[in-house]
Order: sequence, then C-alpha cells, then structure tokens
Amino acid sequence: MGTRTLIRNGLVITASDEIHADVLIEDGRIAALAASGTPAAEAFTADRTIDATGKYVIPGGVDGHTHMEMPFGGTYAADTFETGTRAAAWGGTTTIVDFAIQSVGGTLREGLDAWHQKAEGNCAIDYGFHMIVSDVNQETLKEMDLLVEEGVTSFKQFMAYPGVFYSDDGQILRAMQRAAENGGLIMMHAENGIAIDVLVEQALARGETDPRYHGEVRKALLEAEATHRAIKLAQVAGAPLYVVHVSAQEAVAELTRARDEGLNVFGETCPQYLFLSTDNLAEPDFEGAKYVCSTPLRPQEHQAALWRGLRTNDLQVVSTDHCPFCFSGQKELGRGDFSKIPNGMPGVENRMDLLHQAVVDGHISRRRWIEIACATPARMFGMYPKKGTIAPGADADVVIYDPHAEQVISAETHHMNVDYSAYEGKRITGRVETVLSRGVPVITEREYTGHAGHGVYTPRSTCQYLN
Repeated sequence: MGTRTLIRNGLVITASDEIHADVLIEDGRIAALAASGTPAAEAFTADRTIDATGKYVIPGGVDGHTHMEMPFGGTYAADTFETGTRAAAWGGTTTIVDFAIQSVGGTLREGLDAWHQKAEGNCAIDYGFHMIVSDVNQETLKEMDLLVEEGVTSFKQFMAYPGVFYSDDGQILRAMQRAAENGGLIMMHAENGIAIDVLVEQALARGETDPRYHGEVRKALLEAEATHRAIKLAQVAGAPLYVVHVSAQEAVAELTRARDEGLNVFGETCPQYLFLSTDNLAEPDFEGAKYVCSTPLRPQEHQAALWRGLRTNDLQVVSTDHCPFCFSGQKELGRGDFSKIPNGMPGVENRMDLLHQAVVDGHISRRRWIEIACATPARMFGMYPKKGTIAPGADADVVIYDPHAEQVISAETHHMNVDYSAYEGKRITGRVETVLSRGVPVITEREYTGHAGHGVYTPRSTCQYLN
C-alpha cells in the first residue's frame, strides 16, 4: 500500500506529554513526530494531510471491559461485535478487550473459539479477549497456561452470581495460584453474591420489587468485603489482582490500603459510577431499570472517592463494562421483580467524551485523561506501546478531537444498538472528529468511513505493571 498520512498543527496529547506536533503515519504505524513549524516537520511529505489546527491529536481509546453479544438472564446484550465496535469508533475508542465465556461443564478453549467466531470479520476496530473462568478444575487450570502463551493473558472470576458465573474461595485461590505461575492477571467481580442472594430474596418477600432495590440489596459493604477477600486471596497466592467496575468508596479504601502495602493490586471504575447515582435507579415508572448494572450505582457521595482514586492512582483505569440491553423487551423482563432485570448498561461510545468533560470540570488533567482511557489499559493488558500512545512504531490509532465542540448525548444520535442512553440530554464539551485505526480512516469528519472486518484480533502480552 505505502500510503502516508500527515496530521498537521494539532496538540498531541499522550499520558506523558503535550506538544504541538505534526504526526507522520506510514503503512498503518506512526512513522515520526516533529514539533510543528520546525524544519523536520516541514520536510514531512504525505499522500493525505489532515489539518488539526485547534484540535487535540490523541491515541485511540482502549476499552478493556466490554460484553458484545453476551448471554445474560435469558437474553443477549444488544450490541453485536459489528454494531458495538462501530459505536466504539464513533466515540474515539480504537481497541476493545471483550470477555469470552467458559460455560460450566465446558472448556476454556470452547468458550474462546465461540467468541472468536462471533467477532472475526465483524469488527470495525481491533479487539482482544479476556477469558471468563466459570468452572475451575484441573483441566481448566492447564488450559490457562496455554491461553497465556497464545495471547489471552487475563482471566475473570466472579464472587457474584451464584449458579451462573460464581466461583468459591477455593476455586478463586486455585486460579490465582495458577496465574502467579503463568504470568496471567486475575480480574475480579468483587461482590458477595451469596449474601446478596439472601437480601434479594428478603426484599422480594417484602414486596420491594422496583429497580431501586437492586441498588439497596447489593450493598457497598458487600462490595468492600469481597474486594478485601479477593486481595487477601491474591496475597496468599502471590498473584496480581485487577478489580473490575469499582463503585463504592469502601472498596476504593480496600484497594488503597493494599497498594500502600506494595501489593500488585489494581482497580478500574466506569463512567456510570462517576456520573450517575442511585437517584437514577429510583427514577419512576420503571425508568430506573435502564440503570441496573452490577456493581450497582451508588449514592452520589461515592463519586468524590472515585475521582480522588483516579487522581491518586489508586484507581488506574476507566473502562465501560459496556453490556447494553434495550429498555423495551429486555430490561422490561424485570417488571415486578428487579432481580430479573438484565444487568448492564450501554456506554462504549460515551467514555472518551465523558472523561473529557471531567477534564473540563477540573476532576482530572488532559494527560491523566489519556492515561486512564488509553495508555494504562494498554499496559495493563499487554498491548503497549503498540496501542495507547502516539510514538514512532505504535499502531496509528489516532483520534482528532475537537475540545470546543458542544454536544448533547442522546439515544436519537448515538450509534449503539440500544433504545436508550444512560446520559440522555447531558450537555458536554468535546467531540470526536476523525478516527484512524492503523492509519485507516474509520470516522472522517463525523462520517463513518470504516467497515466490518477492518478490525483484527490482537494477541496480548502479560500485564506490564507487575513487579
């Protein structure tokens, strides 16, 4: 091919630098950067030039937690790999890491093969996989070693959802011991599912069936307790731990304490916990069902602890846990019984914009925005510096971002395959203008120019933060 693209006059922002620079792209990779207006930059030549004057030039987002086409509660997540990755591109995300699922009684390989089949040839952007381990046994443990060798280097376990994905402490410990040996990273859904099931049963018996009770039974203390337990099990196993979708200030405190002790413990949160609250779960006429996810939304006062955790690096990553279910026909399965509402929310398209709004609001700096949304997830999941930065040799996953454009988030204009927006009517500043994936324009000045099948599977190395 040999096409060269030049991005001129933008403010290039990475996790470490902000510089007015021209970026030269060749054969799908970043070839060179030079300060704008310098002789080195003036010497760049290209077939196509993009003028980024007044705009940011940032790495494509890396969303390390999505669930496309995920089966849950008798239905499926509404986004396919095709619709979900297209929506991700619209939102400035150029890589997702989705979750392949091992069925109880099945092998890891069967689960991974099934997800490869769903994704292959259908993705607009690059993708990798984590593996959900639902059934820990001797065969599973052996398979973990093989998966790490071939680039599936992280394994998710659940302390929640008894009878579905749940692992007991013994199973968790065995998997962690294996990860300690093979270099894998255990990702944990930390909620005490056994205790939560008791509280669900009691709430329903009292006639408490509305969506808001979903948040009340999944108590912050039960997230904190499970987080603490996961940390101690990881410590016993000598394994690293990554706690997904942290929502409660008490859970942040557990992570902070572990990190202060020098443990390889990491935490992620999601935009819904930073911007939404139990007020949304309590919306009348069953509207609260739109906001049912697990861990649940918390009272507003928890948000300050999450923002502080992101600033102090006790939380390192913001991903979406994108798992959309339509209000009509899917969320409605739980009318009259909140425990039957499919758990999950749409968000893959909104993450980069909402985090830019956090920059505008003064919660985080511009470089921290790129760090928590691009660079750290790429490092955490073994894809850096191929992904997550703008540097010579990196994949040319680049977003031209207009920091001044204003937009209103709405289901009428979003590209996710779901009939509502969790942020309906929210006014934000900043918008994606153009997106390149490996140098190929996927979004061109607010027009979709990508196609299914451009995105390729990306094997990953092990976590790049381990001591």
